[in-house]
Amino acid sequence: MQNRKLALFAVLALPLAAASIQGSKPEEVGLSADRLKRIHEAVESHIQSQDISGAVTLIARKGRVAHFEAQGLMDLAAKKAMPKDGLFWIASMSKPITGVAILMLMEEGKLRLNDPVSKFIPEFRGMKVAVIEERPAGAPPGAARPDAEPAWYTVPASREVTIQDLLSHVSGLVSGGAASRVELAKVARKPGETLADYIPRLGATPLDFQPGSRWSYSPGAGFETLGRIVEIVSGQTFDQFLRQRIFDPLGMKDIFFHPPADHMPRVATTYHRAGGALTPVDTQARLSNTTYFSGAGGLMTDAEDYLQFGQMLLNGGELNGKRLLSPRTVDLMASVFVPDTLPGRPRGRGFGLSVQVVSDPIAAGYRVSNGSFGWDGAFGTHFWVDPKEKVVGILMVQTDNPNRQLDRDFENAVMQAIVE
Repeated sequence: MQNRKLALFAVLALPLAAASIQGSKPEEVGLSADRLKRIHEAVESHIQSQDISGAVTLIARKGRVAHFEAQGLMDLAAKKAMPKDGLFWIASMSKPITGVAILMLMEEGKLRLNDPVSKFIPEFRGMKVAVIEERPAGAPPGAARPDAEPAWYTVPASREVTIQDLLSHVSGLVSGGAASRVELAKVARKPGETLADYIPRLGATPLDFQPGSRWSYSPGAGFETLGRIVEIVSGQTFDQFLRQRIFDPLGMKDIFFHPPADHMPRVATTYHRAGGALTPVDTQARLSNTTYFSGAGGLMTDAEDYLQFGQMLLNGGELNGKRLLSPRTVDLMASVFVPDTLPGRPRGRGFGLSVQVVSDPIAAGYRVSNGSFGWDGAFGTHFWVDPKEKVVGILMVQTDNPNRQLDRDFENAVMQAIVE
């Protein structure tokens, strides 16, 4: 009897995995099943145009999955059909996950948004800003510079780069400028290095502009630096923190920086789109890297797993009884920190903490509600959360140089299906 009690106690003590979000008939959540078929039509038109090889689309409304479909092929040469559980490199859709990790630590009082990065990584203290020379020194106005790369000089940054700057892409850290590109090559990451090895070297690169003076996307450096801050503050490697604090509580069992061998058959082939054709991209180097955990673009997952993350945000930071953030912090994340009036931001699209925020759908040309937020990946993945309509939309494709009109067509097909 005593052994049976101990066995029962052991079972009850095991952590319970979060349940998957349940399905529903579209009409039960205010969607038209007939109109939802237009999602299939929109995706099929892009398959036929060879914009993509295939796609997985998933829509949840009011906490229930109302549409979940796989179309086309995951591998053109093998004529292998796209499965619903296909694994996709989500690239920059990793960034909102990193943003949530930072905000969790903020809630715990372990960091502040206005903390300078140098508080955690001293090498970022006293950074310089590159000033591009428009013409050779002493040359008359309008004279062209003959150099292949423009020349520049540096001036001190007007203030230190903060965590908020990194989250909202106003830091100037490796944000596309010529000077930072050249200097980044000098401190390039080496095989086998970790965030701890590499990120401090970024402090030697010049900023592309004065912090906070404009918006310009930092595709890698900004959020990889945030990942390193998570490691320093938490005492865990970045992948361990995400697994223990975000993925496991949300029941995200199929999200990885480096998928295990038994998951490789589910990995969708990556393609490059050019000249009306799709050609395979060699991803071996990325898939074989097991030491560098990029919070900017390193994660791979499937549509259903990412839905758990999106639904948690829509729910105000909670899913299946597991709370990651408070509702006020999710509101903060989806607030407009960078208005569309700041240089670099397009009309109608502000930027929050790791997510784009649609501040004026008409000006933006987006068919989503005001206040919707989300982000994209370089290989065509896309998600958005619409708090007004209680919608989470997930689009998974695997084509670089993506046709972003597919994102708009997908959004339109979803929004026109809402009938109550």
